[in-house]
Amino acid sequence: MSTATEQPLTRTRVPGRISVIIPAMNQQDYIGDALASLARQQLGERELEVLVVDDASTDATAAITAEFSARIPGLKVITHPVNRGVSAARNSGLENASGEFVVFLDPDDWFAPTHLAQLADGLQELGVDFVRCDHVRVTGGNRAVHRAPQVNRHQALDPGDDINPIHTSSMIDYPFVWAGMYRGSMLETAAPRFDEALRTCEDRAWMWELSLNATNYAIINAPGVFYRRGLPGSLTQVFDERQLDFIDAYTQILDLTLSKEKHQVHAPKALRQFMAVSCHHLKRSGEFPAELRALLRTRLAERLAQIPAPLLVDALELLDAPRRKMLSALYDPAAKKDSK
Repeated sequence: MSTATEQPLTRTRVPGRISVIIPAMNQQDYIGDALASLARQQLGERELEVLVVDDASTDATAAITAEFSARIPGLKVITHPVNRGVSAARNSGLENASGEFVVFLDPDDWFAPTHLAQLADGLQELGVDFVRCDHVRVTGGNRAVHRAPQVNRHQALDPGDDINPIHTSSMIDYPFVWAGMYRGSMLETAAPRFDEALRTCEDRAWMWELSLNATNYAIINAPGVFYRRGLPGSLTQVFDERQLDFIDAYTQILDLTLSKEKHQVHAPKALRQFMAVSCHHLKRSGEFPAELRALLRTRLAERLAQIPAPLLVDALELLDAPRRKMLSALYDPAAKKDSK
């Protein structure tokens, strides 16, 4: 096992090498399972590079990781002296990854033994920029396969085409960056970095950029990533200002779709996603501290006021009545429409 600073180890892509990026902060209870699953990977002639980005852990995360140095020869540790968040940790991994292929793995999840080989085989056979896959959701002792919302499998597809339709689930509604494998060279241009200002919802902004910029992708029947849900301390369970980063994320996404004429067809989908996520947070805001609840409503009202009137009015009119009422209580679309 080697230890790296935040400086890139190399920008050379090694053919056949799979780089797995694991952002980790105080994950002593789970990271051993993640690393054990990587030690069991059946890769054939391919080799494995595992980049654990220790984001200023104060528990035994680093010590447990060090115990796997003999079992995973390609294990490297990148240490952040101060905590910088999951986006910065993934970026440090990307800056140091040398593999032809890149995979993300959260430290509380794990892979089936043939998972990486299946993804790499599919990516090479189809010659696409990236592949996506189904995953297994693990809630306590229960496991359930969650399928990616695209029925066409093992064929090259246009990721931009799979952003729509607006009113039903599409691949852009499946924003799990760890449910796939990506060509390292493609990531340098199509979706180069995670926004380090986003502490939550960073995966959605990254996936939108990737889908708009990559040339092609495919869905592989390889549900070999196991995703733990509902863990104590998860950001979805913690109610502080980080929960509101989705507003900044969707500001970026909407700006991205509206900035170029060729992307404007996707703006209604981006807005519908933003409205759905907004309503989700508004529904559960009764659990928020009063100050956070007020800030949520204020920031949503400000953001809705900035959306072009025709786009906003059309989107609100297509919502179901409860959600339309919820959002209209924050901002009167009729007033905006009449002012134009």
